[in-house]
Amino acid sequence: MAWFDAHLDLAYLALRGRDMHATAAGINAGAAPVGDHAPASITLPELACGHVTHVLGTVFTEAVDAPAPLSQPQQYRAGDWAAARRAGLAQLAWYHALPRREHLTIDLLIECADVIDGPADVAFWKQAGVRAVGLTWVGMGRYAAGNAVADGRGVTPEGRALVAALDEATIAHDVSHLADASFDDLASLTPRRLIASHSNCRTLLGETRARHAQRHLRDEQIREIARRDGVIGLNLFSAFLHTSCKLTGRAEIDHAIAHVEHICSLTGSTRHVGLGSDADGGFSAARLPRGIDTPSDYPRLLDALSQRGWSDADLGGFTSGNWRRALGVA
Repeated sequence: MAWFDAHLDLAYLALRGRDMHATAAGINAGAAPVGDHAPASITLPELACGHVTHVLGTVFTEAVDAPAPLSQPQQYRAGDWAAARRAGLAQLAWYHALPRREHLTIDLLIECADVIDGPADVAFWKQAGVRAVGLTWVGMGRYAAGNAVADGRGVTPEGRALVAALDEATIAHDVSHLADASFDDLASLTPRRLIASHSNCRTLLGETRARHAQRHLRDEQIREIARRDGVIGLNLFSAFLHTSCKLTGRAEIDHAIAHVEHICSLTGSTRHVGLGSDADGGFSAARLPRGIDTPSDYPRLLDALSQRGWSDADLGGFTSGNWRRALGVA
């Protein structure tokens, strides 16, 4: 089956030094640069080998508070929106410079909307290939509070105007890094479909009070996404799959499947879950579930679901059909 992966930090990896045109085996043997997050899992050849035919490639930027240094190309000084946009444009240029690949479609996901210079700038980003936008990353951004902000702040006045512009442009809203208050604000501001490109289930992680608990979806948020016929992308970072892997180690495939099944039990359907692996997005292949080292191993997820009674139609929805429906792609 062909796969749709709704969250891959391809430009981030490339700009941090990875040879995205090499194989993971070659990179991990020292034949090509890994950049960061070794051992490698994600490169363009690995996506082809794993039959990943459609992805949301991120434009990922990261605000850094003074006096911490700016040491990476995705970083900008918090509050410097012009610098945020420059960092985003550098990643956009990488995507646009890629040779056309017959068997891979890359649409863009802005992981932090600080790169957007207000509502009037939305048209530029849509023309550039952006299909979904998250209002912020982990902290307090220009448009909303991210998942590390637990003081009740939500969508800002500027964010409210941006939400309206995104709706007018029919760009999807990605809730994966929103604080709970931001999620609730967004849900009140737009009647449109919501997606979570790379999120798991808070209930299964027991994190109701931890600083980053809001990184995972509450049961009521999962139901709201499903009510709007949205989709949640399974994040394969082991720390987001099981509490035993918070600091080190690899989760099991069964831990990943537990999140899939929890979503399905809450929504009464298999149509609201897909893959949003986030593979190599700040972590290496050594933190993927045991038995999944590259996209070629994704069928092991299907084997586990099939053993739990999923039909071929259900599996096809998980691999790509659900995302294609939610994002309106052929």
